[in-house]
Amino acid sequence: MRATPFAAAVLALVAVAGCAGSPSSQPQAGDTRFVAGDGKVTLFEAGERKTAPAVEGETLDGGTASLGAHKGKVVVINFWASWCAPCRAEAPVLKDIAATTKADGVEFLGVDFKDRKADALAFERSHQSGYPSIFDQPGKVALAFQGTVPPAAIPSTLIIDRQGRIAARALGAVKYSDLLDAVTKVSDEK
Repeated sequence: MRATPFAAAVLALVAVAGCAGSPSSQPQAGDTRFVAGDGKVTLFEAGERKTAPAVEGETLDGGTASLGAHKGKVVVINFWASWCAPCRAEAPVLKDIAATTKADGVEFLGVDFKDRKADALAFERSHQSGYPSIFDQPGKVALAFQGTVPPAAIPSTLIIDRQGRIAARALGAVKYSDLLDAVTKVSDEK
């Protein structure tokens, strides 16, 4: 019995769709799947901002980091992984903006998502971000932002305002001028 060309096309489409896994599946160490975004920064009006969840964890260097430790400051949180090509591409942008805005009191915090620790440490040695990254292999920090950031949206960047609210979001690798402009706007708020 031979399949019609239409039936064969439908079967091929189902097979290809299955390769990506279900929407609830999480990337594992070494997995190259991620939810792509365009990197565009979306600013939220002050009245529409949601309070950021409590974020804390062990950093790649063995210390601890928390969002609460930066209370009253603007914080940029970047979700990344060593296996993510767009994350590698945007690393110099984040490093430069972190250094440029540090004097204005802006803090950066990385969240290494679903990664092997050795690979993440190699990434850090290579890129020398200049700010700490929480090692979030199980994805708990990322899940705390569910509804704001899809759990498999790597890279993603959030800007937290001085009141601890999510002021901006970018899904995908950010562009230098877009991120710097958004960080400056949020930082200039009183």
